[in-house]
Amino acid sequence: MHPPLSLYVHVPWCIRKCPYCDFNSHETHDLQALIDPYLDALLLDWAEERQRLDRFGGTRPLQSIFIGGGTPSLLPPDFYARLLERINQTMPLSEATEITLEANPGAVDAAHFKGYRRAGINRISIGVQSFAAEQLTALGRVHSGSQALDAIDAVAAAGFERFNIDLMFGLPQQTAEGAEADLKQALQCGASHLSWYQLTLEPNTHFFSHPPPLPEDDDIADIQLAGQALLAEAGLQQYEVSAYARTGEAARHNRNYWEFGDYLAIGAGAHGKLSAPAAGEFLRYRKTRQPESYLKRAHGQQGLIATSAAGFVAAEEAITKESLPFEFMLNALRLTDGVAQSLFTERTGLELGLLEPQLSQLRQAGLMRADGDRLQTTALGARFLNDVVGKFSD
Repeated sequence: MHPPLSLYVHVPWCIRKCPYCDFNSHETHDLQALIDPYLDALLLDWAEERQRLDRFGGTRPLQSIFIGGGTPSLLPPDFYARLLERINQTMPLSEATEITLEANPGAVDAAHFKGYRRAGINRISIGVQSFAAEQLTALGRVHSGSQALDAIDAVAAAGFERFNIDLMFGLPQQTAEGAEADLKQALQCGASHLSWYQLTLEPNTHFFSHPPPLPEDDDIADIQLAGQALLAEAGLQQYEVSAYARTGEAARHNRNYWEFGDYLAIGAGAHGKLSAPAAGEFLRYRKTRQPESYLKRAHGQQGLIATSAAGFVAAEEAITKESLPFEFMLNALRLTDGVAQSLFTERTGLELGLLEPQLSQLRQAGLMRADGDRLQTTALGARFLNDVVGKFSD
């Protein structure tokens, strides 16, 4: 049996690179000229992905599509209508397929949201990060708090029943009261799903080389505990390290990542993973990162290359048998309720008994639960998740 299958689509452009962002995003001031060439490239990339999938069991239903960036909402609805139409022609989608688009306030209006809904997108993830003016300025965001509220209202008015709000905490000079105010505002907006994650200073970002003044670690821990309690009281239960949702509203796309499912990938810098557990085959790959180079893979001097074998993959590697336990646990243990023990064998082809020494040690240390038939950390284990996962490294 092959794992569930998702698709990630990357749009690499944004209005302005945020100082904390380490994603593959690039500022552009001439997006209009890139729209059609990028769609052509994505369609060729998709054809290449379909060929790659044939090596791993062939066609499977797509349970989810996630369009991330960059700022995907810079592109018009027709772009996505044409893309989804082609995907549907070769791998039919259903009403149950979760199709999420990332949108940034200030880079989208009400008409666009309505167009995205007509194009077939059924879930929006809104990159708010904070509603507070001083925090938005510190984060280099191009929108205001009022624009964020307007965008959320427009999402609801466009008929989206499912949407996520991205928020951050541990922001420059943020107080506990400020973090709480952001959460309360999101709850007032009717959010049924929140991604609430701590600001981290990642290499190759402006914040990494020029660190802003951040709250102390103890203060950040207090903010997180208070926020978790506030969200739980409001009916949003934590189901992953930084994800909170009402019953039935968990993100199916991200859950497939955490449950070590498979995912195709198209777009500049997109990452994919395919597997055939019974055959012991596991492949991770990445597409050409720079948008200009990605487009050149699909476009020659005389126009679009008339082949689907455009060769968009920049790097690929086999996941070794020795590293599979670490790779699986790195994802699965992010889920607060863990995963069924049987999923380990189902997704890796390995017997769980191979990990009994590590599991026994972690259980004795109070870091993993010893009861039931699930692989799950304790509350203490969740606090020291990196150490727990490290026990399974080769």
